[in-house]
Amino acid sequence: MRQSAIQDFWSAHPCGDNVFGPPDGDGQKDYEAFFTRYDMAKYQLESHIPGCLERLDIAGRRVLEIGLGQGSEAEQLIRRGGVWTGVDLTEEAVKRTGTRLALRKLPHEGIQQASVLDLPFPDASFDVVFSHGVLHHVPDILGAQREIRRVLKPDGELVVMLYARWSLNYLVAIGLVRRAALLAGYPLMRLGLFGGRRSLIGSHVENARCLGLLRYLRMENFIHRNTDGPHNPFSRVYDLRRVERDFPLFEVRRSEKRFMHAPPLPVHGMIGERALGWHLWVQMVPKALVRP
Repeated sequence: MRQSAIQDFWSAHPCGDNVFGPPDGDGQKDYEAFFTRYDMAKYQLESHIPGCLERLDIAGRRVLEIGLGQGSEAEQLIRRGGVWTGVDLTEEAVKRTGTRLALRKLPHEGIQQASVLDLPFPDASFDVVFSHGVLHHVPDILGAQREIRRVLKPDGELVVMLYARWSLNYLVAIGLVRRAALLAGYPLMRLGLFGGRRSLIGSHVENARCLGLLRYLRMENFIHRNTDGPHNPFSRVYDLRRVERDFPLFEVRRSEKRFMHAPPLPVHGMIGERALGWHLWVQMVPKALVRP
């Protein structure tokens, strides 16, 4: 998987636009209204995020955020005292986050377009590296964690949110419900009896036609197209064993699952997120810090 394919997808589909819509225009008032509307909707849907951020020890510490989206978490981290720097693979995320921080007069140390595989910072530059919903889209995760370890101070901390393997979304919504729906709808769509190529199921049918239905339905293929839209090129899901395998330079110190989310199942807000939530939050430290 080429990094350019991932960059092209997220450039064309900025994080959150598919759920909350893009800005209405390119003026300051358009962006201010958009950020206000976006944050209200985002934190209503993902109401756990502010509390998770509140528990982080970031006040007065140098924080690098990898993957910026619309800049919501950047604002939250700065308002909690973090000395913030941000990078994103896409020009659009850098532009929108920079616009947000300028409009709201939030101080920061810098924001630039860069890859997690080649971070433009000296060794041991940051106290905290934070990445929310990004690193599970990086195929070369071993290379990414090496770069993160390089720019993190020896006594630093890595905080990530990754999609959870042992979740209702992965096991039931994606693994059973959506695959069954596609299996049932595929022949009808191919005959033109309902939907259309531009519909959600139509996009999945087109993917299945290109790859082969049974091959597309294998979870190692199906997962990529069922986390962030049917055109998303790459996603990975995690449990703690996979975290330890993919982040060998780090030691897990704390983890929790949040966000009961499993569309099309109507489970949002129901109990059980600690066991079956879709977001796996993990706090890690460099292994060099671990004492016997």
